[in-house]
Amino acid sequence: MEKGVCKEHGEFVLTEGCPQCLTEKRGGADCHISDFAPKPGSDVEVVNYYDQALRLKEYAESRVIRTIEDIRIATDDLSIISRLKKAMAEKKKEYLAPHQEQIKAINDNYKLWMEPVETADSITRDKIMAFNREQEDRRRKQEEINRKRMEAAQEEAALNNGEISEPVNLIEVTEAPKRVSTEMGTTGMAKIWKFEVTDFSLLPDRFKMENATLIGKVVRAGEREIPGVRIWSEDTLRVTTK
Repeated sequence: MEKGVCKEHGEFVLTEGCPQCLTEKRGGADCHISDFAPKPGSDVEVVNYYDQALRLKEYAESRVIRTIEDIRIATDDLSIISRLKKAMAEKKKEYLAPHQEQIKAINDNYKLWMEPVETADSITRDKIMAFNREQEDRRRKQEEINRKRMEAAQEEAALNNGEISEPVNLIEVTEAPKRVSTEMGTTGMAKIWKFEVTDFSLLPDRFKMENATLIGKVVRAGEREIPGVRIWSEDTLRVTTK
């Protein structure tokens, strides 16, 4: 087991914290927060993580940085905070894992259970659509026949220097149903508009969006000038744990 050192009370098991400090519910000036943090992967209950997190918060709020030594201690504490965050995240994953497996199993079963009804829905829709397409094709052909008959009658009348003297034998045009209603429901045709960009350079500016992920990648890689993009740096504190 990894050991920690409390400058006031001596060695202790790192995952358990300084027992005397924990009993006294205090942290002395020489016993900083790194004395209480668990090692990632250790079997520590969530309540203990939370108790230690509260202590970390208290020390952070009361911390004063005046010297390099203060920064050294704070650096140790930030490293321990990082390890504690990872340990808590692992515990969260541990709790979620069985539920995620259950959710996956339910989704897999649900997909299996839904397959017949989804297939029935798709087949029935496709057959109605196919019938409507046939009806629409039939209507167009009927209208084309009537157009040609009218055109022939008009040409004949023009040839005889007169008007059409008798009714033109037009066939009945059957329309594809727009809506079909029953006591249980209604089906009807509707248009769904779709699109595909064929030339991005021709798009109006209002339809163009920046690729923030790609921009961030090339800036982090060292690119410093991109037309239309302001690039700058900000100081931050990077914590690396061992």
